[in-house]
Amino acid sequence: MKRAPLPYAMPNDLDPTLKQVLAYWEGLRRHENNIPFWDDVRILSLPDLADSLMLIDVFAKPPRFRLDAVGRRLIGRYGDPVAGKFIDEVEARHPFAYLLSQCCATVESGAPTFFRYDPGRASKSVGAAPYARLLLPLWGDGHIGMLLGALHFG
Repeated sequence: MKRAPLPYAMPNDLDPTLKQVLAYWEGLRRHENNIPFWDDVRILSLPDLADSLMLIDVFAKPPRFRLDAVGRRLIGRYGDPVAGKFIDEVEARHPFAYLLSQCCATVESGAPTFFRYDPGRASKSVGAAPYARLLLPLWGDGHIGMLLGALHFG
């Protein structure tokens, strides 16, 4: 029996920017743990990327996700302030398209997830530039309590 592909599966090759964030996340893991602890994350440890990073709070029951810290570049691309809002309260437009389902997939799998948007040549006139998004689970309080997100445009 063939296994179905995982939603938001990681690609074989990541952009160097996202690869740097993934390496940072992997470096935070303690001992044999597969997932780093959320309180070990320091956005300022990635100063060149901080404007393209976000931290998302995870609430387990019912599952909800709140945008905690959102980089200036992401806010600029979205066009409205979103920090402190739950994802289901934010209009699902670029660069947050499919973010809710990707968050759910990241928590359910307990593993990094990846999303790529490429509007193609015909759609470039509407202003949505290509981007890639990486979400990484973070452990805290006995469950995945936060997600580290990184976006790369272009």
